[in-house]
Amino acid sequence: MGTATVGAMPASILLVDDEEDTVSLLALTLRNRGFIAETVASGHQCLERVRHGDVDIVVTDHQMPGMSGVELCHELAIRDPDVLSLILTGMSSLDVAIEAIRAGAYDFLTKPVRGDVLEIAVRRALEHQRVRIEVKRLRQGLDEDTPIDSIVGTSTVMRAMMAMIRRVAPSDATALITGESGTGKELVARALHALSPRKNEPFVAINCAAMPPALLESELFGHVRGAFTDAKNARAGLFIQAGRGTIFLDEIGEMPQEMQSKLLRVLQERSVRPVGGDEETPFHARVVTATNRDLETEVDEKRFREDLYHRVNVVAIQVPSLRERSGDILEIAKVVLGRISARTGKAAFTLSAGAARKLVDYTWPGNVRELENSLERAVAMARGSEIDVDCLPKKVIDYTPTSIEIQANDPEDLIELEAMAKRYVRQVLDSVGGNKSQAARILGIDRRSLYRRLE
Repeated sequence: MGTATVGAMPASILLVDDEEDTVSLLALTLRNRGFIAETVASGHQCLERVRHGDVDIVVTDHQMPGMSGVELCHELAIRDPDVLSLILTGMSSLDVAIEAIRAGAYDFLTKPVRGDVLEIAVRRALEHQRVRIEVKRLRQGLDEDTPIDSIVGTSTVMRAMMAMIRRVAPSDATALITGESGTGKELVARALHALSPRKNEPFVAINCAAMPPALLESELFGHVRGAFTDAKNARAGLFIQAGRGTIFLDEIGEMPQEMQSKLLRVLQERSVRPVGGDEETPFHARVVTATNRDLETEVDEKRFREDLYHRVNVVAIQVPSLRERSGDILEIAKVVLGRISARTGKAAFTLSAGAARKLVDYTWPGNVRELENSLERAVAMARGSEIDVDCLPKKVIDYTPTSIEIQANDPEDLIELEAMAKRYVRQVLDSVGGNKSQAARILGIDRRSLYRRLE
């Protein structure tokens, strides 16, 4: 039949069986028929190998110690739906077949399986996979410009961010969401969850900056009875409570270094040990984190572990500040005013032309959160259904757009180009609250170039 390929590469098959002789013989059979074939001895080893990519099809034994073949197929269907699984079993009963298919297996083969039968089954799975991936790719091409209901904005930077969300939501990769305070990082985390195969599972969130390290450890990993004074009963932590859903660790950049070490171990081992306990419990949730800090700078200055940074930064999503998408301000304002009207039962509020101009001109250092608070105040101050300039906060009313201007008439008063560049760099850095990654992106230079200029 020739070499089996996916794209330009030979297809990669991972065989799972605790019987070394059996799995080695099957691997040799597939290699002789043009496939790349690897072997592992357990379901947990299979999941770890699949997590590192480059696996097209998993062929697993049904009965194995620890994790059964059916349980493995179920996990694969959740973690990486693009990897198809086939189950081999010595029991040819209908019940076993139904159980396997319900768990997500693509096909079911009875042992001992002949080489030609296995090859046909694998090739059929690969063809099904190819068609499914192509359909998914075409749908993504249509969907990437489709708005996400929970996120407001049609600017170029927001469309790019939403396309990124849609692209990575189906995967199991750990995601890091970065952006200034008030930009809506939790909305992005919830969108990742809602667009993923985990959407019907729990979404649990915790602010890592909101509690001391000892309490944070208990909240995340749980505790056993008697672990500390108030631990009258055992309690599962959020990693376990999240089940097969998503756990969102907000403000991870504020996490103390002692907790960073413990979190790193949990992410490496994919299991948690409750406070005061001795036993490890595997967790199955996807991990999404967020921060308003520049973690690369935090790593450079030894405040954040570099190994943990690489663990959480598998997929990075940058949420733009409101001043980077000023064209979205009035659209956001319309949505916020509509929510306020619905909540209060009042007629729909509108903005006067002057108020709209002030909203667009202001730089919004507090981003969407500040805009929402300002509109809440404006509604409270409005005499009718129209919001005028005098209803807005004083800082918004008084704000005048600034720019670097040369105001010297005498050539002796003019300054060097390099000095002007330094002044502009400092202005940009001040406008983004000192976030060097954000400033570098606005200036169109890399962070190292920015550091050189600051020095």
